[in-house]
This record gives sequence, structure tokens and C-alpha cells, in this order.
Amino acid sequence: MINKSQNLNPDLFNKDVEQKATREGFGSGLVLAGKADRNVVALCCDLTDSTKMNAFEKEFPNRFIQNGIQEQSMNSVASGMAAMGKIPFTSSYAMFSPGRAWEQIRTTIAYNDTNVKIVGSHAGISVGPDGGTHQALEDIAIMRCIPNMRIVYPCDVLEAERATQEIAKLKGPVYLRLAREKTPIITTDKTQFKFGKGEVYFESEGKDIKIGIIASGPLLYNALMAAKKLDEDGVGVKVMNLATIKPLPEDDILKFAKGLKGVVSVEEHQVMGGVGSALAELFAQKNPLPMKFIGVHDQFGQSGEPNELIEHYGMGITHIEEAARKLL
Repeated sequence: MINKSQNLNPDLFNKDVEQKATREGFGSGLVLAGKADRNVVALCCDLTDSTKMNAFEKEFPNRFIQNGIQEQSMNSVASGMAAMGKIPFTSSYAMFSPGRAWEQIRTTIAYNDTNVKIVGSHAGISVGPDGGTHQALEDIAIMRCIPNMRIVYPCDVLEAERATQEIAKLKGPVYLRLAREKTPIITTDKTQFKFGKGEVYFESEGKDIKIGIIASGPLLYNALMAAKKLDEDGVGVKVMNLATIKPLPEDDILKFAKGLKGVVSVEEHQVMGGVGSALAELFAQKNPLPMKFIGVHDQFGQSGEPNELIEHYGMGITHIEEAARKLL
């Protein structure tokens, strides 16, 4: 059953559930963060419409910097602005920032622990027709290994809006991962976002729960749909929304996993080095248990429609359901 205390979308399981892109939530959240703190500034690389920074540019033209197509320079400039007391948000496609600008992010931002928020949009396989060159499937891995870096991956447009406002208040570097395509709205305006927490969104009632599913980003919807099917078939299951990937909310995850036969990790990212790897590292040290990993398995992406690619690379609802059954 859906966890009522989380105030989730009552139409979540309807076929016509409303859909919006997480990047839209970032756009509106950045404007709200800018209104709350005049030190919030924005930098972009000729992608203001695509990353939805255009709303901030319109609202605060004197606090917006158009850098041109130079992600390395943009992040270096942002680090300097942060050193002077500003709260810079940088945005581009995730393949280019953090991808192309990784060394500048590592050395100029994270090494100095500067207060820069790096926003990687159009992440994952669901960029679709843009193809493998633009499908960032490695960005969590390359950011997770950088000291001082925090990582947030919201599940829907509303959580993205709240997360943007929250990370503006944090001191130090943060990576915010966003998707291009419209995805189902899971939360509501009453659903809280707490940085550094893992929240249980679904839990079977009246059953011995043996399977846990931990999902990050918009694929949480597929995880919830799979859990609903498993629950209807008599399988006790629960689902966690893991929006904060680093620092990993270890206590929440270990409490969630207690007594389970196994855990399925779900992410639109390479399995190697991503969310599943982070969970496996934790479980190996503190609560060894079997796992199944839903994500991209050591492959590049290719051109195709978003839903078609999600199915092709084994991240659909039935794939999550099958992985859970195998753990039983």
C-alpha cells in the first residue's frame, strides 16, 4: 500500500496520471531559491530553454550569466563567484557538466569545497533520439567518487522543485541530476523533501515483507508499479525513494533492509559505480544480503524512443518485478 504519511499523488496508479519533466521543477525551484536569497546566481552554456534556466534569467537578468558553449570555464567561473559569497547554480546537459567539466569540478570546486550547485540535465537513457553520445549514464559514478560532493536525484517535478530550494541552503558542492522527458508525478505539494533521507513510499499490508526495492529518480514510478503488481500477487514488498545518493542515508537504508531476503536497486544509469554499487558497498560492510541490479549493464546507449529504450535496457516494470521474484 502507498505510505499515506508521505502525502503522495492519489492518482499515482491511474493510467492518465499527470506527467512533467524534472527539469521543469528545477526551473521553478531556482526562481524560488533566487527570491529567498539574493546571493543565488545562475550560469548556463547556451541551453537556458533546455535546462529551464530561462525562468531565472527572465526574473533576475542581472544575476544570470550566459557563458556560451564552455562548460569547463562555466564551472571555474562559478567557483570564483562562490569564493566571493555567491551561491552559483551551473546548468548544462549532464554529458557536458559534469561529463566534460569533470576535472574543473573536481579540482576547482570540490577540492576547495566551494559552494557551487552543478545541475546535470538530460541525464539517463531516456534522452532517446539524441543517442549514446548524449545519454549520460556514468555521471553518478564520476561524481560519487569526488570528496565533498553531494548528489541529489529527484523522482519527479515537484521533488525537483523542493530539492533545488533545499540545496541552495546547503554549504558546499552539490550535484543535481535531472531528466529531459515528462515522467509521472509521484509526490504532491504536501510531500516533504528532506536532504539526506531515504523515504518509504510503498509497503505491503498484512504480509511478511521479504523484498525491498530502492529506486532513485523518475524510475521510482516503475518500481512502485512493480511493487503494486507483486503485492497483488501476494508478495510482501516495500519501496524506498532514495533521492539523496550521497551522502547515503545509511541508517534509513539499513532499517529498511532489516529482515529482507534481498534488495532490488533501480536507476537509469550504469549499474557499475551507480546507486546499486553504493548500496552494495553499504550492505557488504553492515548487512550482507542478496541484490539484483536494475540499470544499464556495461553498455552505451543508442537512439530510440524513451520508453522503448527503458524496456530494451531492462529497466521496465516487468524487469523490476522479475528481479524481485528471483530474489525469493
